[in-house]
Amino acid sequence: MVAASEPLSLSFAVRTYGHTADVKSGEIPIKGVSPDWIEVKPQIAAYRRMVRELEFDVCELAPTTYIIAKAYGVKFTALPIFVSRRFHHNGLLVRPDAGIDVPKDLEGKKAGVRAYSVTTGVWTRGILVDEYGLDDHKVTWVVDDEEHVQALKLPDNVIHAPEGKSLASMMDSGEIQAGFEANAGIGREGKPDQNWSEKNPASTMEYRELLTDADKLAADWYRRTGIYPMHGLVVVRDEVLKAHPWVAKSLYEAFLESKNRYVADLNAGKHTGKDDRKYLELAQVVGSDPLPYGVAENRASIEALQRYAKHQGLIPNELPLSELFLDPTK
Repeated sequence: MVAASEPLSLSFAVRTYGHTADVKSGEIPIKGVSPDWIEVKPQIAAYRRMVRELEFDVCELAPTTYIIAKAYGVKFTALPIFVSRRFHHNGLLVRPDAGIDVPKDLEGKKAGVRAYSVTTGVWTRGILVDEYGLDDHKVTWVVDDEEHVQALKLPDNVIHAPEGKSLASMMDSGEIQAGFEANAGIGREGKPDQNWSEKNPASTMEYRELLTDADKLAADWYRRTGIYPMHGLVVVRDEVLKAHPWVAKSLYEAFLESKNRYVADLNAGKHTGKDDRKYLELAQVVGSDPLPYGVAENRASIEALQRYAKHQGLIPNELPLSELFLDPTK
């Protein structure tokens, strides 16, 4: 089946990045598609709306949210378009008076994460288990927001913050001894629809990273495992894919061309913003393309995230990659 003569109107909720900008501006057209770009801030609010209401035809989602939603039967499917990447050896902060010097010291302690299924938390917990011998089931994970997938049943070692308290206030008072930074934990208050990404709760104490020299640790881990954590992917409603199967290839080709242009310009020194510098630094570890798309290129990372999600009680079973991703290159 090929694209119809009249462009298909589809709604999109995807952030503007350097590597998506040319698609969103129309510089790179999506063959056969007339896109309606809907801006949702923060993007995490779009995750929730997509998972619960299938509000958009095409949406950027956190990969763990997607894996869980797929396991619970939500009717959408991912394309291997990974729009955000970073390593996760940093970002878990500890109080200096908590007696936490190494990851094993987290056992018996309380650590804060906005929601248990937050992708940052899943990646970091998996690394601490695999690399440092942490028994993450002996840590009490304290959350102060709801899970995107409402059907998810949380493990017994996950508890909610008391009414009226946030992770930020609990970390400041010592009620929890560790917490993920920024929007994944203690760097915001409230729910995604309350503009919490603009807040930076004050603390009376200087926290420190659990792992020191995180960049060196991450680079070594990547060289040994080939795992390069993804932080965002693109999903399409199954109803759209069933009615218009050509859409998957059109979307993939347009996003891929936009990304390839961006990476070429990045390597040529044409982009110098904060995110650009981040990806240039990542390229020194993973190679000249710091934003690899495709299933085969990301197999180790996808399999690791699924394994972590199952171990952490987020999904009952790992799904075959052929069910998890529609691969337009085949």
